[in-house]
Amino acid sequence: MICMLWHRHNRITKPTGTKILKDKSLTMTTPKRLRDLIREIRSARTAADERAVVQKECASIRDSFRDQDNTYKCRNLAKLLYIHMLGYPAHFGQLECLKLIASAKFTDKRIGYLGAMLLLDERQDVHLLVTNSLKNDLNHQTQYIQSLALCTLGTICSVEMSRDLAGEIEKMIKSSNAYIKKKAILCAFCIIRKVPDLMEMFIPATRSLLNEKNHGVLLTAVCLITEMCEKSPDTLHHFRKVVPNLVRVLKNLIMAGYSPEHDVSGVSDPFLQVKILRLLRILGKNDTDASETMNDILAQVATNTDTSKNVGHAILYEIVLTIMGIKSEAGLRVLAVNILGRFLLNNDKNIRYVALNTLLRVVQADYNAVQRHRTTIIDCLKDADISIRRRAMELSFALVNTGNIRGMMKELLDFLENCDPEFKADVCSNIVQSTEKYSPTKRWHIDTVMKMLRVAGSYVRDDIVSILIQLIAETSELHNYTVQQLFLLIKDDIHQPSLVQVALWCIGEYGEKLISGVCEEDEPVQVSEDEVIDVLEKVLTHNYSTEVSKEYAMTSLMKLTSRFRTSVGRVKAVIDAYGGSTHVELQQRSVEYSNIFTKYENMRSALLEPMPLIEGSRSKNVLANSESSTDLLNEGNIPNGESTTSVKAKNINNTESQNILDLLDVVPPAGTSANPVPPPSGGANDLLDLLGDVATISNPAPPVKPTPAPNLLDDLMGGDTTHNNQMNGNDGPYKLTAFDKNGLKVELTCERDNGQLNVTIINVKSTNSTATTMSDYIFQAAVPKSFQLQLQSPSGSTLPPMNDGEVTQVIKVNNPQKQAIRLRIKVSYKQNGNNVTDIGEVSSFPSTLWQ
Repeated sequence: MICMLWHRHNRITKPTGTKILKDKSLTMTTPKRLRDLIREIRSARTAADERAVVQKECASIRDSFRDQDNTYKCRNLAKLLYIHMLGYPAHFGQLECLKLIASAKFTDKRIGYLGAMLLLDERQDVHLLVTNSLKNDLNHQTQYIQSLALCTLGTICSVEMSRDLAGEIEKMIKSSNAYIKKKAILCAFCIIRKVPDLMEMFIPATRSLLNEKNHGVLLTAVCLITEMCEKSPDTLHHFRKVVPNLVRVLKNLIMAGYSPEHDVSGVSDPFLQVKILRLLRILGKNDTDASETMNDILAQVATNTDTSKNVGHAILYEIVLTIMGIKSEAGLRVLAVNILGRFLLNNDKNIRYVALNTLLRVVQADYNAVQRHRTTIIDCLKDADISIRRRAMELSFALVNTGNIRGMMKELLDFLENCDPEFKADVCSNIVQSTEKYSPTKRWHIDTVMKMLRVAGSYVRDDIVSILIQLIAETSELHNYTVQQLFLLIKDDIHQPSLVQVALWCIGEYGEKLISGVCEEDEPVQVSEDEVIDVLEKVLTHNYSTEVSKEYAMTSLMKLTSRFRTSVGRVKAVIDAYGGSTHVELQQRSVEYSNIFTKYENMRSALLEPMPLIEGSRSKNVLANSESSTDLLNEGNIPNGESTTSVKAKNINNTESQNILDLLDVVPPAGTSANPVPPPSGGANDLLDLLGDVATISNPAPPVKPTPAPNLLDDLMGGDTTHNNQMNGNDGPYKLTAFDKNGLKVELTCERDNGQLNVTIINVKSTNSTATTMSDYIFQAAVPKSFQLQLQSPSGSTLPPMNDGEVTQVIKVNNPQKQAIRLRIKVSYKQNGNNVTDIGEVSSFPSTLWQ
């Protein structure tokens, strides 16, 4: 009653503004507590209900921030930080954080600094306003306030703030208080990451830190030295002098008795041990003296660490990385590999995975030691975990050599038969590469790849088929055996596309040997001509056969007409039947082959002669998409912002050909055996020698003829004789075919620029003769660095089917030194959902373009 009368009196007497504020403060309700807000938000049933609660509370907090005499500012800011952690905007509380930091109360500073760490960062200019408060609190007499300032500085420091306060941090590192010292060291760590130029300021104070007894100070000091060594090679050389100190600290850790403060599962301070081992690995890399100093202590840690707990496994893992990363003794390396071998026998699948991953990284460092654990690695191929099986597969192929190729291939073929589908393509490619390098005999080599084709089914990559065809073609002494075995394999089972394609090619090339009934390697197979044609007809008519397999079968049938004697009429009837096929490629082949029977019968035998051997190494295109194994132990020394590939690229000779490869992002496959390719004649010898590992498409100029003769294949296939006429001296632009593969044809029309004699204008025309559209088509070109190239925008990015359209593009090549023009091209497109990329080279430009 008294309150009601008092309020009524105030309304009647028209109180002043001061009295209104006073009354408002007296009647203000107490704000909601943080725990009540959390409970209310958690009880919201929908996201809309949660947003409503948050918006209502944010409005209340804004109102409270406007009150200058609010005694609940800490509570409101704590609620705002919780709202910020939920993902809602809370930027309007930034200035309130600065006000609380400037307060003299510890409770206000604590919430203020917490808010600054959460709401401020170097991208906002507001954070610079806290610099003065940080400087004052760093010099405060209370260690807890100093600690708050150090934590905040380490979290939000910018370049400007780091330069302003680095001197204060350097003084605090010399403090006698271990609590402040370790936080100051971590703050210096953050400053050096932000501004590496300030590193020299902290080096003198850092060396003495390794003599500290406090483990927290030691741990932070080791982290700081590690960061310095990774940032600067000069600092790395300077800190190599402290290796004996680090060895002494590590020895004290493993020899010290039980300490409840630092003991973790019976191991004394494993965190400090791991950090010291990592620093020793950095200091000992490529340094013999430092490596010798730490050899003994590494052996002691490796033998004295308890392996029954996960903590011990962590230390042993770091020991292995350190031993393999420095110039350690041979015995230590064997010890490290044996530790990983024990990891493989552990029941924990994570430890087994770490062991396989690490063995894959160190296999090149000590190949023989890893070989001793080959049986255990092979057993991991049967593990239930897919990631372990993948690592075991990669490591198994890394261990294949001449001595164990037979046993390893048997195990890997068994794995291929039962492995996951996503593994099969990689396994096939690796089998082909391994057998190419280490096969003991040709017979075993062919038997192995045939079994691989039978087991892998449709998972074999397309390039593998070409490589196996070349292998068979080169092994002339086994042609009878190979063609007979392949015929038997596809006679009853044509469901393996890659196997069918290889077999059809061999039957077409060596059909006379198939029916000869002669085989030196094995019991001969008696096959009649009709049986062979029955199998090929089955491939053509079977619904499971792929279009590519049917194309192989059609060509194989045509080839057999020059190898069989009694079945030519039947083969011709089969070929004629596909003249109206809905499959365009089959229809085209049928019509063209029928024309050979009707118009060019006298030349049929010459046209269908056996294919000549393909020059070059079979294995050069194997595993074109696979990654070469990388020594990850050396990743720590890669400069910031650079990948392993970019660092390795700097070590390659900067030749003209390599520049072309770099421009087109073409990396020659590593680790393959290469048969040298005879260099072609002309000015491109050096270029082609250096590009021996990359498949090239060159167009040698045809010989000059006194009288142009009719071109049978041009007439038959509807070709254009413009190129031949131009090369024979006729006027007009020069026309070259730069690329013709898988239905994609790229033609170049070249002429000199009348205004600039050093400039050659090349008009590029791309067409698509297949039955499906090529989308996302990109044509790229590159020249040696002595040329300048301008590649103008293309007319489009889609190639319609059946040559129903074209994409044109103009290239201008400036040749100031008047050298022979060499052009490297790369085409990429998407067809039937598959991304296709091919490269080629054109070096047959006529000399009139630059002379």
